[in-house]
This record gives sequence, C-alpha cells and structure tokens, in this order.
Amino acid sequence: MSNAVLVLNAGSSSLKFGIFDTEDGQPRRAHGMIERIGEAPHFQGFDAEGRPVTERRWETGAAMTHEDLLGPLLDWADDHLDSDHLVAVGHRIVHGGQNFAAPVRLDEAVIAALAALTPLAPLHQPHNLAAVRAIARLRPNLPQIGCFDTGFHRTMTDVATRLPLPARYHEAGVRRYGFHGISYEYIAHALAAADPARAAGKVIAAHLGNGASACAMLAGRSVESSMGFTALDGLMMGTRPGTLDPGVVLYMVEQEQLDAKAISRCLYSESGLLGVSGEASDMRTLLVSDRSESRLAVDLFCHRAAREIAALTVALGGLETLVFTAGIGEHAAPVRRMICARLAHLGIVLDDASNERHAPVISASASTIEVRVIPTDEEAMIARHTAALLSG
Repeated sequence: MSNAVLVLNAGSSSLKFGIFDTEDGQPRRAHGMIERIGEAPHFQGFDAEGRPVTERRWETGAAMTHEDLLGPLLDWADDHLDSDHLVAVGHRIVHGGQNFAAPVRLDEAVIAALAALTPLAPLHQPHNLAAVRAIARLRPNLPQIGCFDTGFHRTMTDVATRLPLPARYHEAGVRRYGFHGISYEYIAHALAAADPARAAGKVIAAHLGNGASACAMLAGRSVESSMGFTALDGLMMGTRPGTLDPGVVLYMVEQEQLDAKAISRCLYSESGLLGVSGEASDMRTLLVSDRSESRLAVDLFCHRAAREIAALTVALGGLETLVFTAGIGEHAAPVRRMICARLAHLGIVLDDASNERHAPVISASASTIEVRVIPTDEEAMIARHTAALLSG
C-alpha cells in the first residue's frame, strides 16, 4: 500500500487535477479535468500514460458548483487508488501576498488571510479558495496544502518589486509580485537536472500560454518578472493586454464613463489576442487564420514577448539560456521562430529543423545563447511540495 496526494488547480469554469504517489519522486498516477462548470460539466480522467479511463457528463448540471463536482472527483480518486490511501490535497493558489512565500497548510486563519488578497487576483483567487473550502467540508480531516504562484518571486530585490508610486501604496501591498512561479520553479529544477551549469547561469524562461509571462533567473532564483502587481501586466496574453499605459484606463473612465466592473471585464476577458484579432484567444486558431487582424494579433504577441525578454536581460546583465514553456511555448514553433528572430541582435540563431520538431534544444550551434523547450509541470511541483510538507 502506498500513499497519494491529489493536486487541484481550480478555475472559474474548470478543475484540473493530478494524482501522485508520495514516494519514488512523486510519479503521476492519473490526471484529468472537469470542464464547462456552470454549463454542462464534463469530467475526463486519464491514467499515467494519458489513456482515457473515465468520462462523465452532466448535461443538465448548469447549477452544479465546484463542491458538487469535487465530491464525484474525490470518490473517483478513491476508486482509482484501490487499496492505496489519499493523504492530502495540494492546491495552486495564485496569490500569496507579502506573507506567504513557501507552501503552507491551509487552515481557517490562512484561508481568511488569502481571501483578503482577492482584489489582487480577482480572476483566480476566489476559485482557488472555493475548492479549498469545498474539500474542507467534504473531507474535513484531509490535510490541504497551498502552493503560491507568487512564492518563487520572493527573491526579487526591492528595486524589482517597488512601483514608482507614493510610499503609502507600497505600505498597503501595492508592489510587483510576479506570477507563474510554480511553473518557473519547475523549469529551474528541470534545467538543473538537464544541464546544471546552464541552470547556474543567466536564464530567461518564457511561460507562453493563455496567460503569459517571462522570468529572469540567476542560479535558479527569480530576479525579475514581466508580471507585476497583478496578472494583467507584462506580455500580451489570450484575453489580457499585458503592459498598458495607465492613461488608457483613465480614458475608459473619463471618456467612456466605464465603471470598475466594465473595465475589469475589458482588461481580463476582452483584450489580448482576442481583442486584436476579433476572432479567437487561442493561438492555434490564429496561426492558421487568413484574416489580417489575426495575423496582426500573432505579430503583436511575438513583438511584445521579444520586447519583454530583451528587457529582462538588463536584470541579468546578459543572457545565456532562453527557455520556452507552457502551451504556446512548447507547441507553437512559428511563435518561437518569430520571437527569436526579433532577438537575433542578442546572438540567438535557431535551428529550424529542431524548432519544427520541438526538440529539447532548438538553437543552432552558431547561437551565442542556447534556446531550449522544456515542458512545464506545475502539478508535479505542487505534489512535490505537498509530500515534503507532510513528511516534514
């Protein structure tokens, strides 16, 4: 008999999960997702090799909550484990604020403190915590561990985290936090395993997905992030604009008389690739589109990504290794090619054949900067932290 942990990543309309052993390096035993929450929930489970092992739909389940769906998920996890034992649940929590850097057990006091951070991550924090509360009601004796997307960036200096605003804002917690930290921590470990010398040097990792950011790492530690106070900052994303002149928000208020709710909807859900293309937020759709607006959206995404990556070299005093990860970074060869073409002045030269087949190293031998593709695994990182905290 062995013990296992369940890892949850809860969003507004989806629950992604993984089941990991707590021994032997936490190998993944199963994974899956519940999608279309609030419409017609769809539950899919896969084994360790990615083969489908279960599927369930609730066509009339529009009123079902995360808690309603976590019950069946927990029951399925128990059945899948057979005689093995589920000993904890690890959660991705987007924002840890100034007080939570390392993984922590989630009790009522911690949950309340994290809920107070909701204004800093309104798109994610409420749903992350809804899953925590639901598990607490369904399995009150099951330990829960929170891992924070902001935690990895706590090594950034005061210069990197300070915003040029009056001191009272900084004292109230208005500062640059950085996000996607669980992903970057995994990349730092994976690079160290593949090439310790490179991992000890000057590295920029680009987490390119529906949410996108870049992180400058020195000796495996974050020194700067493209994302700042919220997950709206930095790179252009699927539905978020990235860095934006604050005057644009003033224009929305003064000229269009939009309220905070309407502005939030525009910035979180209507901008980015979707806003520019008018077609889709999914890079796969845009790359095969023949619409000029969609081509512009892709070009702008690549331009903004290259610009942010180049800016991060300042924090490192140079660059030795560039890593692409996440959905777009791992699978969209044309995007990697267009970004690297804009960074050719730094000495980056791609090997086109390696890039097209998504090889681990996609730079040419003549490149002064090595370019890698490393698949991220946030769930594995959370499982590792959860098991370590339990054993400690």
